[in-house]
Amino acid sequence: MTGTTPEHLSEHHRTTLEQIERHPTSHNLEWHAVLALLEEAADVREEHDGKYIVKLGEERLVLTRPRHKDVDEQMIVDLRHLFTSAGYLPTGK
Repeated sequence: MTGTTPEHLSEHHRTTLEQIERHPTSHNLEWHAVLALLEEAADVREEHDGKYIVKLGEERLVLTRPRHKDVDEQMIVDLRHLFTSAGYLPTGK
């Protein structure tokens, strides 16, 4: 993990974070963009079964790679919670 605020993220990663924050939920958020953001902001470990263990601050999230290129709405909600808890997104949004 390289920091605890979005300022250290590249413009591309900040755009991905904004898509995660967006209401209503974006339905065209690609897995590779999410994974790149997570690898920049968090500690990510791929398990032998294809699951990803993500640790950001005190939060831990287990993700399964989507079958298609886009992530589903539930994963976006889970990511939103992760980034909010870690201080990357404002609370109450």
